[in-house]
Amino acid sequence: MGTLSDTVGSFAPGEEFTIPDAWTQGRTAYGGLTAALAVAATQASAEESLPPLRSAQFAFTAPASGTLSIHPRSLRRGRSATGFAVEGISAGQVASTASLIFSGVRESAVVHSVLTAPEVPGPHDCPEFPNSGALTPAFFRNFEVRVAGGAAPISGAELPELLCWVRHLDATGIDPDVALVALGDALPPAATTAFTDWAPISTMSWTINICADKPVDPNGWFLLRSVSAVAHSGYSAQQMTMWDADRAPVLIGTQTVAVFG
Repeated sequence: MGTLSDTVGSFAPGEEFTIPDAWTQGRTAYGGLTAALAVAATQASAEESLPPLRSAQFAFTAPASGTLSIHPRSLRRGRSATGFAVEGISAGQVASTASLIFSGVRESAVVHSVLTAPEVPGPHDCPEFPNSGALTPAFFRNFEVRVAGGAAPISGAELPELLCWVRHLDATGIDPDVALVALGDALPPAATTAFTDWAPISTMSWTINICADKPVDPNGWFLLRSVSAVAHSGYSAQQMTMWDADRAPVLIGTQTVAVFG
């Protein structure tokens, strides 16, 4: 199995990269890996060291199958923020795009958070999320996942929510922002909890805001909550929140997921 450390270590910006089978979901690369490589490529290609990643928008426009090359382009480096556009090319077509904003910490009189973590047991007191079976994507085995609440996929749930503790099996030496992005998409789409039978699904877009006040532990536990807020006409709009092991919020996001059933 190629851990995140192994995978990122064998990757270089602009060069064709063979997607490890262990990081696939069906016929494409795991979206969290594609997004994380966009961040890693941007950091590696920047002429000067970058401040922390603050915000990102990812679009998954075609399957990233077989090989992938990541191409960052600097948009502007200002005094308070630096922006990049990133394309992922696979099989001669644009498989993904990203818009990344890096911005440092500054003093502000405005300090608040309404993102209180759910009251759930710690990860070691929660049962393991099953990671075997024909429906389990290969990439899922790169994480340790424990069920803290919510519903199970294909359970016909009235509240389409997933709530799990998740951590990398090995993210040693990985930049904290890269590790966080790679972890943030680990759970199945929340709409799958409303399924009564399996149907194909595909993430179309993912927007994130990183709200950690310090670099996260790449190998640490994170509590992920995903809720399908609205689903109709073959699409689900889901809201996502992550907290660290101390229950401090580190990421909020949204996804648009295509549901083919």
